Amino acid sequence: MILEMYDYFDIEVEKAEGIYIYDKKENKYIDTFSGIGVMAFGHSYKPLLLKFQEKMKKYMHISNFFLDEDALYVAEKLISFTGKKGKVFFTNSGTEAVEAALKAIKKISHNKKNKIIYFKNGFHGRTLGALSINGFENLKAPFRPLLSKCQEFLFNDVNGFNDYMEHHGEEVIAIFVEPIQGSGGIIPITDDFSKAINFWKEKYNYLIISDEIQAGIGRTGKFYSYEHFNLKPDIITLGKALGGGLPLGATLFLEETAEILTKGDHGSTFAPNPVSIAGAKYIVDNIPHMLNDIEEKGNYFFEKLENLNSFKIMDIRGKGLMIGIELDDSYHELKKIALSKGLLLNMIQNNFVIRLLPALNIKYDEIDKIINIMEGLIC
Repeated sequence: MILEMYDYFDIEVEKAEGIYIYDKKENKYIDTFSGIGVMAFGHSYKPLLLKFQEKMKKYMHISNFFLDEDALYVAEKLISFTGKKGKVFFTNSGTEAVEAALKAIKKISHNKKNKIIYFKNGFHGRTLGALSINGFENLKAPFRPLLSKCQEFLFNDVNGFNDYMEHHGEEVIAIFVEPIQGSGGIIPITDDFSKAINFWKEKYNYLIISDEIQAGIGRTGKFYSYEHFNLKPDIITLGKALGGGLPLGATLFLEETAEILTKGDHGSTFAPNPVSIAGAKYIVDNIPHMLNDIEEKGNYFFEKLENLNSFKIMDIRGKGLMIGIELDDSYHELKKIALSKGLLLNMIQNNFVIRLLPALNIKYDEIDKIINIMEGLIC
C-alpha cells in the first residue's frame, strides 16, 4: 500500500507523448503542467530518450568515486549562464539543492549574523531544513520546532522589509527568494522589492539565494528567472526540468560562496546520476537557443487568455511559459470538469489559481487547443 499523500487524477496512465497523456481506455489528455514543470520538452521526447539510452548502454551508476565527464560539462554550462565564476554541487532534487545551500549558510553563520529571511507563500521543499524556510504554515505546523533564526516576511512588502533591515540588517546572513513564486500563485517579484533586496545586500553583505527550481531552466524566457528582475544571487538552486525528466538538482555556489563547503562537508550516493546528467547535458545545450521562442509563445498564450474576457478571471500573471490565472472564486470542481474535457489542470492556492507550465516546445496550435477547452470551462 502507498501512503496517500496526493490527490490522484482518476485515470490509469498507459503512455505519454508530447503534451499528451493517454489512459488505458485510449483517451488522451493535454498535460498543461508538464509533470509539474519537469518535462521541458514534453513527454517521451525522442532526442532526449536517445541520450538516456546511450548513457545506459555505457553505465547507469558508478558512484561519486568517479567523475562523469557530462557532470563537468553541465556544471561549466550552468555557471557560464550566470556570467560569474563558481562551482556546482549536484543533488537528486530541488529540495536537496536547498538543503545544500542551507548547510553552507549554517557553516558561515555566527552569533551576531545568523538570521535567514524567507517569504510567505514561497516554496522551497518539504524536508525539515527546507520546511524551515517554507512560506506555507499548513505544511510547517505539524513538524515544529524547525530550524531557529528563520524569519518570514510578506513577499513584495518593501516598507516592512526596509523597516526590519534598518533595525536588524546586520544580523541577516541570507535571504531565500523565488523571483517568481510558483506554488504561491505565480507571483513575480516587483522591481521595487528586488531593488530593496539588492540595496541592503550592499550594506550588510548577506547572501541572496535565488530558488530557480520551478522558474529556472528557460521556463520564463530567460535561462534563470532572476535575470528579469536584476537580482544578484550568490547561490542558485535548481531542480525539476534540469534532468530532462529524470531526478536531478543542483546548487550553484557563485564567486566567494564556492569556497564555503569543503571536502567531506556534504555528499550524495546517487547525484549526479549518470543517466540524469546525460539528460541535463541535452537541456543545457538546447534550452538557451529556445529562449526567444519561449518568450514569444508566452506572449501568445497571454494574449489568447486575455481575449477570453471571462468574468471569472481576476488576473493573468507570470513570464514566458510560467503562467498563473487567478480566478474570482475557489472552483473545486474545475479540475474534474476539465478532466472530462481532456484537459489536465494544476490548481493551486486553494483552487483560486490555475498554474500553467506547458512543455517549452509546445506548438502554437496546441496552445490554441488549450485555450479552446478553457474557454468552455471559465467563460
